[in-house]
This record gives sequence, structure tokens and C-alpha cells, in this order.
Amino acid sequence: MKSAAAGLCLLAGLGTSIVCAQDAQYPTPFKHVIVIFQENRTPDNLFQGLCSPPYGTSSSCSTNPNGSQYNIQTNNWLDKKAPGGTITPGTVPLGNTYDLSHAHSAFIAEYDNGKMDGAAGVSCGGSCPPKPQFRYVDNSSGILNPYLDLATQYGWGNYMFQTNQGPSYPAHQFIFGGTSAPSAADDKKGIFVSENSGGGGGSGCLAALNAFDMLISPQSAPDEYKLVNNPLGTLCFSRPTMASQIDNAKFTWKYYTSSPSGIWTAPNTIRAICDPNSNYTECTGPEWVNNVDKKSADVLSDISACDLANVSWVIPAGQNSDHPGSPHTTGGPSWVASIVNAVGMDKKCEGGKGYWSDTAIVITWDDWGGWYDHEPPPILCCEEGDYQYGIRVPLIVVSTYTPERYINNVRPHDFGTILRFIQHTFNIKEGSLGFADARANTDLSLFFHFNATPRPFKKIASEYGADYFLNDTSPPEPPDND
Repeated sequence: MKSAAAGLCLLAGLGTSIVCAQDAQYPTPFKHVIVIFQENRTPDNLFQGLCSPPYGTSSSCSTNPNGSQYNIQTNNWLDKKAPGGTITPGTVPLGNTYDLSHAHSAFIAEYDNGKMDGAAGVSCGGSCPPKPQFRYVDNSSGILNPYLDLATQYGWGNYMFQTNQGPSYPAHQFIFGGTSAPSAADDKKGIFVSENSGGGGGSGCLAALNAFDMLISPQSAPDEYKLVNNPLGTLCFSRPTMASQIDNAKFTWKYYTSSPSGIWTAPNTIRAICDPNSNYTECTGPEWVNNVDKKSADVLSDISACDLANVSWVIPAGQNSDHPGSPHTTGGPSWVASIVNAVGMDKKCEGGKGYWSDTAIVITWDDWGGWYDHEPPPILCCEEGDYQYGIRVPLIVVSTYTPERYINNVRPHDFGTILRFIQHTFNIKEGSLGFADARANTDLSLFFHFNATPRPFKKIASEYGADYFLNDTSPPEPPDND
């Protein structure tokens, strides 16, 4: 899949030289960006392995890191309800049997006015052990090794925060369009959708009658109030997104998902993309039909077929999402590795140069999932910042131009940072969407050393490869259930 601008050539000044769009439109060597969006983890919960052999030692990690240390806290987690105010964390399987709240109220409890000692106030559902929030994932089986390999072979961000202070639905709106506000005017007023959709099923343009979104504003905070889907289409929003900027710049985009009506499929909330039918039960628009792929694993097919869009958002099925609450949701590390390996081992696309030569892969998690993390998020000021930022989430950046074991200490990164990177890559003015991209002050550029010799790809070892995900016939589960 090529940019629609490819093939356009112009005379350069009064001379005879010709400048072609495909030669001039990319400020960097990248022609493809893949955003892999996983679920519900913090660095302290998922990446303790960076602090122990074979990936590192205790000195590899610090809560006040120098340029070569990971910002991971391994002990003395803050718990204001514990004797002495600290607790020794326990372990938990990646596929565990309980789920923690990650509603806005859970953020308020855990954040505790910046003290980061209130995780014990976050509610838990399922088979909850004592102090369920104060756990990190057990990697004694090596299940997390693909993540740890990626983090140490490429780039890690010590200060990546989710933009929103709440769960998946607003997070996916921010990564796709820079805001969860119903309109651009609402974003300027600091009015955001703050929770997952409720009250009847579906979300956005496909929400059921009398379903609702919860809104938060500077006037209501920390309280929320309902926006009810009556009449139908009230929750079908009209505002620009990163996708519309990509369209306007004559590039291509794709959104891979396994739940087209769910809260994790950000395009279903945007009227111009969804173009719902008269009873708001189905998206029918050409943007939806051409750009929203309803099978997550199709990203692997498109890479193999040399049909990768300029920008791809990849949302996993629940089995591969890292979402807590089920013993069999353990495919995430292999899932991510399979996408990276498909790009890295390609030898036929891009005129035989392979996608590894011109693709950046950004891996992050949509929210913190209620787990403990020690790093307090900065809160933006003033009106439009009351709901920004949220708890820290992991960030891994992968490319042939990313140095091995690179650790980025610029703060803060957020979902708006990723949008700014996409804008920079495709010659779109950074911050021009006017939402989280404009409020972010970083664009990931330090993760890439373009003057260095491109690094050859080394396959990421994993339990399952691309064939497993392409041939998996089990019904896809939602990436999350709350």
C-alpha cells in the first residue's frame, strides 16, 4: 500500500531537476509507523525482569535513574494502610484470576494527591488475594521474555504516562484522536469522556439507546456526570482525529481490531468514519470499510503481502491483550513479538529492502489497570488538564535506528507524544490536531539515531509465532471487560 502522494513530481525552482513526492515527503527514513496498544499494566507490575539477570541487576534499576537505569521500584512500595507505610510486593501470574478497578475513582485513590500510596483503595473483583494491587508479574517461566528482549534490545521510556486518568475507552480515543472530548470545543473547555461506556452495550455511534458516557469537567471534577444516548447518535462524535490528518496529507492508515462495536475500537465513535446506518447498529462509511480491519491478526497478513499502511493502530484480541482476570490471557508477549518479527524478517517489501528499513514500532499499554506504580504523573494545568495525565504505563520503541538498550529519561511522554511522532514522520505540523498532540512537548525523536548505521534485525524469541495467530480459530475475546 503506497501513499496517495507517491508518483507526484514537481520542477525544483527554475532548474531542470525534478523532486518527486516519494523522495521529499518523509522528514525521516520512516514510511510506516505501527502503534501496538496493549492493556492494563504499569512498569512496576510488568517489567521487574529488567532489574535481574539475564536482563540486568538490581543496580540496573532506580527510582531516581541516571541515563542508563530503568525507573522500576523493586521493593518498599508505598501503602498508606500498611504498618510503616510500605509493603513488600508479591508476585502474580500474567494470566491471573482477578481484575482491579481502573476507573477514574481508582486513579484518584491510587494517586492520592501525588503521594502514590493509595493503591490499597482500588477495588478488586474476582479471586482477589490479600493486597492484590501490590503485585508484579512472575517471570520464572520466561513468559515475559519477549517484552524484556524488546525493551533491552531497543528503546525504553522511563516516563510514559497514559494521557487520561481512567480506563480503556477514553485511552483509545486519546491514542487515535488526541482527545476523548465529544467535540473540539469541549476539549478546549476540559470536558472529557472519563469512563467506559455503560448502560446498554456498544459504544460511540453504535451505542444502544439510553446507553451513556460519563463526562468530567473542571467544574465537576472529581465528580462525573452522564451524557445519555437519547436520541440515538448522541454519543457519535464529530471531531478531527489523527486519521483525518493522515488522510488530508494523502497517506494511508489502518486500525486493526477484534471488536468493531466495542470500546477499544476508537473509529466507531467518530461519525465521519463510522457513517452509521439509520438505526445506529452498523458503521457503513467508506473510511470504516476500507480502513478498519475487524481481525487483529490481519496485520500479519498485510505485512506479509507488502500491504502495510503508513500508520497502523493494532488492538489485540483479549487472549493476547495482557488484560488481567483470566488464566488464559497470556498471549500478549508472543503476539507483540510476532508483529515485530514479521516486520524485522521481511525481505521482499519496499523493493527488497524490507519493512525493517523504514518502519518504526511503538508499543505501549492503554492504562495502568489498577496496579501499583511508584512514579507520580504530572497534572497539566489548567482547565484542559484536569483529566491529564494518568498513571505511568510501559513504552517500548523499536526500529533499525534505535540503539540497543537505549533508555529515554525525557518526561513526560504520553499518547499525545506518539501522535506528535506520527505527525513529524509524515510532515504534518506537530501539534496541529490541537488536542493531546498540542499539549505534549515531546515527539520520540530521541529514540532514533539516523546518522548511525542501521541495525540488523535479531529475531525475538517467543512461544508462539505468526502462524499461530493467523490460524487461531478461537472466538476473539474483547481486549478488556471493564
